[in-house]
Amino acid sequence: MTTWHDKAAEVKADGRAFIGGERVWAKSEQQFENLSPIDGRKLGMVARCDSVDVDIAVAAARAAFEDGRWARKSPAQRKRVLVKFADLMQKHGQELALLETLDMGKPIKYSQSVDVNSAANCIRWYGEAIDKIYDEIAPTAANSLALITREAVGVVAAIVPWNYPMLMAAWKIGPALAAGNSVVLKPSEKSPLTALRLAEIALEAGVPPGVFNVLPGFGHEAGAALALHMDVDCIGFTGSTRIGKQIMQMAGQSNLKRAWTELGGKSANIVCADCPDLDAAVEASIGSIYFNQGESCNAPSRLFVEESIKDRFLEKALALVPNFAPGDPLDDNTVMGAIVDATQLKTVMGYIEAGHADGARLLAGGKQARTETGGYYVEPTIFDQVNSGMTIAREEIFGPVLSVLSFTDVQDAVKQANATPYGLHAAVWTADLSKAIQTSRALRAGTVHVNQYDGDDITVPFGGYKQSGNGRDKSLHAFDKYTELKTTWIQVG
Repeated sequence: MTTWHDKAAEVKADGRAFIGGERVWAKSEQQFENLSPIDGRKLGMVARCDSVDVDIAVAAARAAFEDGRWARKSPAQRKRVLVKFADLMQKHGQELALLETLDMGKPIKYSQSVDVNSAANCIRWYGEAIDKIYDEIAPTAANSLALITREAVGVVAAIVPWNYPMLMAAWKIGPALAAGNSVVLKPSEKSPLTALRLAEIALEAGVPPGVFNVLPGFGHEAGAALALHMDVDCIGFTGSTRIGKQIMQMAGQSNLKRAWTELGGKSANIVCADCPDLDAAVEASIGSIYFNQGESCNAPSRLFVEESIKDRFLEKALALVPNFAPGDPLDDNTVMGAIVDATQLKTVMGYIEAGHADGARLLAGGKQARTETGGYYVEPTIFDQVNSGMTIAREEIFGPVLSVLSFTDVQDAVKQANATPYGLHAAVWTADLSKAIQTSRALRAGTVHVNQYDGDDITVPFGGYKQSGNGRDKSLHAFDKYTELKTTWIQVG
């Protein structure tokens, strides 16, 4: 029986960029190593694209947009191609899942069941949606006809992070391509492989050359060049708040391109004493913080538990922690894999040290794991006796670290939950419908979960308040980012 390790041994990663329908190396001929966080082994060399390559890719995207090879296809024609694109993604699902796991360390079971399936579903959904969106006629006087239509923005730059490389790419390219735009995608230098493979699959599905281009490289080189480019009409970014601010500044410094950002989070998960199902709350709280090794912007990293049930809650939580011990990402039974690279490992361990220094009480984990493998693993970690002034309660860790805070008054819990520059996700667990509604309204977050966490569907918008970004990914609202509204006023009679 062929194992995932057997398949991994046969992988020959192609790190060349994809511009104008062809695989190419950077014009500078510079490259960088792509290392797997599973065991530190070299997967291959990747093109280190810079401003010269950005100019070439943007020119290819602009030419494709202007000649209409994609933009002027009917919505029904674009739909057929995108649905085929999604079908081919699933056909190549095992290959894509393996690349995703080797590249960023997530368990293969989730690369298959979550990342591949969700990314394909996203592309398919936007393809199906585009010929079902109607334009408008304004209710003007009888002697005029005012048409309100959506048009593609033009050239869209998309910069996506390393934690969900394939899915975040799909969230951007799905609506952008469906609307008729041309796209230049820059994946993270930490995890470029699936994005590059997606470009080849898109071409096979019928997306014309030049319409979808992928440039691997570093943020301060290729990413900055895209944000500053005078011929990029729109930029969509998912990543840290710090880099998101820089991109918005660059957009303003250049051509005032619209900039859409989905940024960091420090999500609050509030469990009240009247929680209707404490076991479900515990399972969701623990499962959600350790899913994807805690490398999720919406991870519920701040757990507020009402004082009267805190001891019982933590007893149940600690019993579940061993289930999330880091394992071999290429083992189908593993549920928590490797941290993406040595830099992020150092960051996570630094926050654990800060928790100790600030006086939080370590209940579980706190150490590096599987050091003999040469990979980057951290034990599932829980700190108790945390207060909102501590570093681990204020800053986004992006690792498997849970901070537990207690409360006696839910209004005080909400006040603490909102005392953060972020506003991505939040949750409240209570059997009191009025309390649930009032708390949900009071929480300043783009998504508030009630008696569950991580509820998800492509039909539901994803994004945040405050410094968690602007605009929304997913749902029909994503088209607002990649289309212009045009009014055509016609005098009648």
